[in-house]
Amino acid sequence: MQEKEVTPGTEEFGKMVFKLNGDMNDDTKGALAYNGNQLEEIQDGVFVMPVFVTDKFNLFLIVSKLIENDWIVAFTQATIENETEVTDLSDPIPTGKGLNMLGEQSAADANQLLKYFETLADSNRGEWRLIQ
Repeated sequence: MQEKEVTPGTEEFGKMVFKLNGDMNDDTKGALAYNGNQLEEIQDGVFVMPVFVTDKFNLFLIVSKLIENDWIVAFTQATIENETEVTDLSDPIPTGKGLNMLGEQSAADANQLLKYFETLADSNRGEWRLIQ
């Protein structure tokens, strides 16, 4: 079966998730750092990290075993109170859909984050998968 290129910004890209090729450990956690931010474990097996935060829109990475036993890097949106207190997180958003949402807010930030995922894939840390 030939791989088909899925273009960011499309509906089909919104159905893509990024699956890690290994378990979450300190090495993986360090490799997933982005823009000086590190993943924080907020409950057992659930890690989050801010990737884009403004007054009107925010996006956090969430890493967890979201599909069977696979570690998935997806997105979540936070309810932020008192400017810095994260009080709630949305249900996980597929990786591609989150990138599309960010692209509507800031194409430059979406492209930078897409390069982050490409670097992870190039270093065999993970791979893109289409959700069925």
